[in-house]
Amino acid sequence: MNYYLSLFLICFFLNVNGQETYYSSKDIAINTLIDGTLLVPNNTAKPKLAIIITDYGPTDRNGNQNFSNNNALKKLAESLTSKGIATFRYDKRIVKQILKKKIDAHITFDDYITDAISVIDYFKNEASYSEIYIIGHGQGSLIGMLAAKDKADGFISLAGTSQSIDKVIIEQIGAMDPTLIEATTKAFESLKQGKLTSEYPQALETIFRADVQPFIMNWMQYDPQHIIKSLDMPVLVVNGTKDLQVSVDEAKALKLASQKADLKVIDNMNHVLFIIEGDELENSKSYNESFRPISEVLTTTISEFILN
Repeated sequence: MNYYLSLFLICFFLNVNGQETYYSSKDIAINTLIDGTLLVPNNTAKPKLAIIITDYGPTDRNGNQNFSNNNALKKLAESLTSKGIATFRYDKRIVKQILKKKIDAHITFDDYITDAISVIDYFKNEASYSEIYIIGHGQGSLIGMLAAKDKADGFISLAGTSQSIDKVIIEQIGAMDPTLIEATTKAFESLKQGKLTSEYPQALETIFRADVQPFIMNWMQYDPQHIIKSLDMPVLVVNGTKDLQVSVDEAKALKLASQKADLKVIDNMNHVLFIIEGDELENSKSYNESFRPISEVLTTTISEFILN
């Protein structure tokens, strides 16, 4: 064999640590709405599979959206597969719609649950995997625990909140401007009763726009603590101390709600799974810095949880 070809093949099958990373990659269309990427370790008969569900907004399979290009979920998938775990990560349905310029203005939170269940069912029917675990990041934590119930073998929450979304938003608004709490709470009370409202702080137009309210109304009916308590499977809750969006207290509350849950708090890890040694400016900038590696403690913690 040509010397340079041999050298290329050796380098291709080695990662930076000199460990073998033999796995295959395949793009799969679950249905007309959902596309994703499957990574499967070679020479492993019926490996365990981890399905990764993305965060809020038009987030793609790699964990990216406009002005936030970090590839965090792609790195997570590749790291887990290099440790012998098959992974599937997929674009939220809105991503495909944006690319095709055919956006459904009536997407609901329940649609994302339906999509996650479709993914689980696809791989259960394929019967190529010994166990199926769900990893939900951010909003994907709530979607994942709802989809995982009675279907998956284990569930992992990454930076998931412990409160319904209305309570999360009210808490965040209060931290920014306490004078908006009363009006924000009143607006959510209207949505809780199934009524759209035009009475809300104009500073919160992006949250309470008329076209967004039905989605929020659907989303806020779910209580993560109640749902995680109902999961009859191994559960792992993970959060980082440098997460600007979800505090460690949220992870602790999820842990307390589930007798089956283990909790791992990772020092200096932020919301997009990077280790941040500096200040909030470095933290914020990192969301768009794809050159950063994700936390090694994170990948070790998750892989040990799944494999053991």
